[in-house]
Amino acid sequence: MPTSRTALSRRFLVASAAALVPVIAAAPALADAKRQALVNDALAAVQRVIDSKEFPDATNQLKRARGVLILPSFAQAAFLIGGAGGRGVLLARQGTGDWSYPAFMTMGSGSLGLQIGGRVQEILLIVLTEKGLTALLDSKFKFGAEGGVTVINAGVGIAGATTGAVGADIVAYSKASGLFVGGALEGSYLEPDNDWNALYYGQGARGRDVIMERRYTNPGANGLRQYLARY
Repeated sequence: MPTSRTALSRRFLVASAAALVPVIAAAPALADAKRQALVNDALAAVQRVIDSKEFPDATNQLKRARGVLILPSFAQAAFLIGGAGGRGVLLARQGTGDWSYPAFMTMGSGSLGLQIGGRVQEILLIVLTEKGLTALLDSKFKFGAEGGVTVINAGVGIAGATTGAVGADIVAYSKASGLFVGGALEGSYLEPDNDWNALYYGQGARGRDVIMERRYTNPGANGLRQYLARY
């Protein structure tokens, strides 16, 4: 008996719907322009810091890094009462060239005192120890207040900068533009931005799942991972 036109139409619709399922599921991650722009900016920022002649130690430290945190734009603006904020990405390495996909992080701070001006910084934190990485993955890491974690400021534009990194868990590099009189990372806090992680990777994605468990991927971050794999 010939197949009816209605039956053929029904089969076509079912097949089309089945074919579209993976596309629909992947679309939020692939088409997430805001999150992807931050990942792209992070790649450009880490290239500028690592390739800069201002930071001769950064390349060697990256080669033995356990992780990196990249904040392409950390803005500070103040008049008497200071504040700062920005988003970045954290990646971890399990073996030679084996970098995780990036997890989104938020950094902020607030301070009181005589501060005038404003600036925007690119900040790269090179995480040298497992202890430092574990601390950053905690629910809320506060610079200068985490016992047992040593953070060394070694970047241009950071007050009290030093190039020594002996015994450091984390080394902070910064390139700053604009005028600012006041503190830098001291008192700043860092925490996972799991709303952005879910938007980029899919519902339920959390920072630790992305970095440590390696449960999520997004091809939009392959360029950043490939650049880091050179070191």
